[in-house]
Amino acid sequence: QVQLMESGGGSVQAGGSLRLSCVVSTDTTTYITSMGWFRQAPGKEREGVAAIVEGIDEDGGTAYADSVKGRFTISRDNAKDTLYLQMDSLLPEDTAMYYCAATPAYSHDVLKFPYRGQGTQVTISS
Repeated sequence: QVQLMESGGGSVQAGGSLRLSCVVSTDTTTYITSMGWFRQAPGKEREGVAAIVEGIDEDGGTAYADSVKGRFTISRDNAKDTLYLQMDSLLPEDTAMYYCAATPAYSHDVLKFPYRGQGTQVTISS
């Protein structure tokens, strides 16, 4: 069984920063290879934001949506079983519920990851 718990959401003005965290709990039989973040705004489809895959050297195993490239940074601290999303230069269109997701597979397709958290709200005001 895999459990994900996000934190760090909040309300900031445009141009500000937030850092999301996701703590991962797994049983002894499941190893999480790939993790990521997706978001969903009211009335919009889910959007994969960023993903990170262990064991891939190219770009540190990371991938980003074009909409956040250069502004968001995903990272993973295995010693703390925690995934991070550093969000800088935030825009009003970044407003959404942000979800952490994980999979034992090697993949950047975060929308297909089977394990998901409950989400944390991010609101950016102009």
